[in-house]
Amino acid sequence: MSRAVQRFTESLYNTEGYRAHHRSVEDEYLQMLLTNTLGHTFYADAHDLLTQAAETHEAMIELNPEFMAKALGFARQKGFMRLQPIYGLAVLSKARPDLFVQVFKHVILIPPDLMDFLTILKGMGRGQGGRAVKRQVALFLRQTSEYWAIKYGGRGRGYNLGDAIATAHPIPADERQQALFRYLRGHETTLADLPQIAAVQQLKKAGKDKERIRLIREGKLPYETVTGAVTANKKIWEALLYQMPTFALLRHLNMLDREGLLEHPQHLRYVVERLNDAEALRKSKILPLRFATAYGQVKHPVVKEALAQAVDLTFQSLPKLPGRTAILLDISGSMDGEYLRTGSVFALALYKKTGGNSVFLTFDHEVHDPQPSRNASIMLQASRIRARGGTDTGAPMRRLAELQENVDQIIIITDEQQNEGSPFYTELQRYRAKINRKARAFVVDLSPYRGAMVPKEDLNTHYIYGWSDQVLAYISAAAQGFDSMSAHVSRIELDRMQGEESKHIDQRG
Repeated sequence: MSRAVQRFTESLYNTEGYRAHHRSVEDEYLQMLLTNTLGHTFYADAHDLLTQAAETHEAMIELNPEFMAKALGFARQKGFMRLQPIYGLAVLSKARPDLFVQVFKHVILIPPDLMDFLTILKGMGRGQGGRAVKRQVALFLRQTSEYWAIKYGGRGRGYNLGDAIATAHPIPADERQQALFRYLRGHETTLADLPQIAAVQQLKKAGKDKERIRLIREGKLPYETVTGAVTANKKIWEALLYQMPTFALLRHLNMLDREGLLEHPQHLRYVVERLNDAEALRKSKILPLRFATAYGQVKHPVVKEALAQAVDLTFQSLPKLPGRTAILLDISGSMDGEYLRTGSVFALALYKKTGGNSVFLTFDHEVHDPQPSRNASIMLQASRIRARGGTDTGAPMRRLAELQENVDQIIIITDEQQNEGSPFYTELQRYRAKINRKARAFVVDLSPYRGAMVPKEDLNTHYIYGWSDQVLAYISAAAQGFDSMSAHVSRIELDRMQGEESKHIDQRG
């Protein structure tokens, strides 16, 4: 047994030193992938988490490489995470080239994925990664378009598309792509068949806004390319507004407001219509947390209302929960910030999906009734929830017992940072013994830590790691008898894993 495996499978304690239940290695690996361990958290620093992530990937290679491959694709496509699945793919490429080949197209979806992958390989001392890597990179590069070239072809600190082409030597699909490859390599080539690239080159030389706006519109130039080539003013932003993807529009709402564009009725109407286009939101794969962040930043009242509506639209197509549900939201101090914003939006969405057939409690070291509304918007209610106090994960379970609430499922949303031991499971057992022995529990864990409040032998408790729009659908299925998330991933057939359209993939990891 390697040192990485030994460290990974040894008994665990939470970050405050209290003993935590030990989940399966598959569960722990999924949690790391889906909670983006490589970020700052309340109880551990980035260096500790980076070390843990590297050890975990190495351990999974030895313990269950087939599960690892499936989990990487699942985390990238269903969890909408980037960095951890890409890092894991680099580890997999050396130990199991056969599995790497199968999962590559499910993890590397857009050029930034490829650039990060190649940079990680180089950082590992792997150079170009070997024959299997170069072949997959070459196949990916045959998808290269003018849009990719102008959006991702620029020089940065790591690789760009030109570097990747020089490394993998892909065979161009036709003469037009051959010209595109030559352009990306910095070689002299004709732009006659590359109108978007020609428009970019002309934009750099254009001296008047009228000419710049014509090139932006005719070339359908992405905002990143335009703002990198010229200084954007109000007229330029006005031209860009009508060709921004939904995610870009969301990110630049403050800029549009500062430029005064949202004061123009036509522009404002367009923005609101885009933000409330249910089909566009479905395709964009934008997580509700993005809307929650924008809601907190934007001051324009009409746009704030549209953002609130967008969050509600995100959940409209998701299934309702069967039976009666208890929703328990951790609002302790360690949840402050992104965890609480995410958790609040999710908890309120759950409440709405129950159709009122639920009890909703918030807790720190005490239990509170937030008095949720089925009619008020999710964002309006979420914005009123504040972090406070310490943590007692057993407190809301005791309150359920006191109220004699007979529920079919209990959903606790937490970062699991319990400073007084782990009372949740003790109280859960008492609840089941006293009120409903068949009650299912769902622990939605928003943190990257590996400790668990419930032992893996408890088959009536499901762990859900991280956040995506798929979480509610998963809970609904599991409440009707669906098994654990790791079991679901284990059943995935790599050859049949559905790919996502690259331009619609959210890039939050």
